[in-house]
Amino acid sequence: MENNKPNYVYDNVIQIGDADASRKFLANVFLWMFGALAISAVFAYVFGTDDFRRLLVDENTGQVSGVYYLAMFAPLIFVLTMSYGFNRISYPVLAVLFIAYSAVTGISLSLLISLFSPGSVLGVFMTTSIVFGIMAIAGYTTRQDLTKFGSILIMFLIGIVVASLVNMFLHSSGLDLVITYIGVAVFVGLTAYDVQKLKNIGAGLVYGDATASKMALMGGLTLYLDFINLFLMLLRLFGRRR
Repeated sequence: MENNKPNYVYDNVIQIGDADASRKFLANVFLWMFGALAISAVFAYVFGTDDFRRLLVDENTGQVSGVYYLAMFAPLIFVLTMSYGFNRISYPVLAVLFIAYSAVTGISLSLLISLFSPGSVLGVFMTTSIVFGIMAIAGYTTRQDLTKFGSILIMFLIGIVVASLVNMFLHSSGLDLVITYIGVAVFVGLTAYDVQKLKNIGAGLVYGDATASKMALMGGLTLYLDFINLFLMLLRLFGRRR
């Protein structure tokens, strides 16, 4: 599971409440998100083919290679670098890091996705897209302040991470199922919360050290992580193995 939630901080930010600015900002956010999903999908497909699959799995032993482990842990490094270096890294470098992160994530997902039938993966992807879209619209249109719910969801997310680490040793199928159901609820909720948060950020800001372009990129990363994690949770529940 891609559990990383970027925790970037914007300095000297002042809200001035411009709806048009908010729409333009969110358009850029979703552009980055869709672009990242497209890159991940391409790399997941390419490395799921026999020729590139050999780079990840040894044909003789069936064991995963060092390249796969590198692809598994590299996304965490990318996210931490982008999040904590947000105000210090230039926009072009940040963009390159996000593109590289999307590609490596696609590679890391290729083996997992290959365990399921193509039709099943496509069906879950479409379901994820519909659920994500509904919650994104809900987060954008609701007048309810979701801030307090966001704090609760983040606490549940931390709990999921801890429980997942514990279950790596317990190997409990029951606990895994509970984690998955809670995970679906958490990322459904986080989608609405993050969209509302980004809407408020984009509602007209006087930027300090952070530029609008960098903020839109990091917003795209946030929604990308929500989508990917929701997809993985639903795939675990409804995916049909080969």
